Amino acid sequence: MIQSHGRNTGIVEAAGTSYVWGPLVAFAAIGVLILVLRWANRPGSSLLPKPPRRGPPDEYGTLVAVATPATEAEAARLVGRLTGAGIRATSARTMSGFRVYVWPRDESRAADVLAGD
Repeated sequence: MIQSHGRNTGIVEAAGTSYVWGPLVAFAAIGVLILVLRWANRPGSSLLPKPPRRGPPDEYGTLVAVATPATEAEAARLVGRLTGAGIRATSARTMSGFRVYVWPRDESRAADVLAGD
């Protein structure tokens, strides 16, 4: 407190430049929050996976469709049979329904395994 002629005036003297540090710290904290939020919300970087997109049956690269099961359970069963026979296989839900895919070099073996159904 500043005393004027021995009396208390109620005015508090600012200690140097300490009044500058409060707003600077606040602006720095807001700046850090802005940078973190921009980083967390940048396009293409979600922590949640996107739902799979259905495509046409011929949009699965070099994989060849060897079966057209009616249900997902049947597709899983066929993939299991092919995998059990040593053939790498996968299933996908396309715009035209479920498909079981294998690599082109395994197509004839897969057809033989599935023919034994």
